[in-house]
Amino acid sequence: MRSAIPDGSEYAGLIYLSWQRSDDGADKDAAARLRVQWRTIAEQEMPAIMRDRALKLEWCWQNDDLFLRAWLQGMERGWWESLLEQAAHAAGCQLEQFMRVEQGGPSQLNIGVAVLDCRGAQGDGGSIWYEAAKRAILQSQREGDVKRHARRRALRSILSEKAIYPVYQPIVALGEGAGIFGYEALTRLHDNSVFSGPLELFRFAGEEGSVYSLDRIAREHAIDGCLKLAPNQKLFINVMAQIMEDPFFLPGRTLSFLERHHLQPNQVVFEITERSSIEDYPAVKKALQHYRNQGYQIAIDDVGAGYSSLQSIVELRPDYLKIDRSIIQHIHQDDVKAHILHTLQEVGAKLGVPLIAEGIEKEEELAALTRMGIPYAQGYHLGKPGPFPA
Repeated sequence: MRSAIPDGSEYAGLIYLSWQRSDDGADKDAAARLRVQWRTIAEQEMPAIMRDRALKLEWCWQNDDLFLRAWLQGMERGWWESLLEQAAHAAGCQLEQFMRVEQGGPSQLNIGVAVLDCRGAQGDGGSIWYEAAKRAILQSQREGDVKRHARRRALRSILSEKAIYPVYQPIVALGEGAGIFGYEALTRLHDNSVFSGPLELFRFAGEEGSVYSLDRIAREHAIDGCLKLAPNQKLFINVMAQIMEDPFFLPGRTLSFLERHHLQPNQVVFEITERSSIEDYPAVKKALQHYRNQGYQIAIDDVGAGYSSLQSIVELRPDYLKIDRSIIQHIHQDDVKAHILHTLQEVGAKLGVPLIAEGIEKEEELAALTRMGIPYAQGYHLGKPGPFPA
């Protein structure tokens, strides 16, 4: 292939696809036929998007590794990176399906993309392609299979378009003064084709170092959608403990956003999830104290389901304890669960912290909780998540 840099070229773009296959002693002729099919699909699918841009593509095969490259001009680097990733993902989905159906042993498709600035470079472009290939291979090794590549693209799209939305589930006061005590804001996705739900999305964002950006968007959407919260009602917003351990965490942004929506900090309760351990209690306590000084309250979520519920209660001194549904489910039929809940009641009473029972799905569960004197409850039996009520 030619390696001279064409006149007017601004960037060198390269896509790398690697089929890592284990034949496990399979027939060599069959493996050779599969390799031919792999190349045919790659050559048919990969250029489809890029061909529309009138790009002159160059191919290079090394065993089962494919390098597709093109000289680029006329658009910004980020735009070209997005286009190449789109082309690689489109081909990758087809190739992954082919490998899953046709190949005889386990395999993995790795994808890497690199766009290098070649403005000012002189003469032979061989060194540029070498560097581009090296970067694309390293990226493919970091990102793993095509599914992870698709998730990275989906996460970037969600962050740039703020493509999540809130729903609200009522929290009901039991006994005397029964009524709507508040609402928990829950995050939902417009498209569940890549991430099955918000938990998977937030977990992946944490792996990619983007959890703060995602958390901030979710928090602002939750406040933005809470249009008619009564003065005596609370808005519960989930906050991951890892956010508060982040040195770049800026809690003051929430206060300014509340002010623009005519809400008061004393109407907001931040829920600290207990499904993952807290690494740095001093950092979290410092951030929580900043919140409390502004008037916010704190709840520990999923009490009874996490790794260190008792330590979190002692260290963080919350204003509410939200009891996980694993304890509440069938509590009317389970004396052990009832005993655990009673123990948590005693802890809460000594600390002056009320309990909120989560996951109530049956009238019998609600009746048992009412008899036990649990002050607040939440679950599908009392109200499903949905738009904020008019």
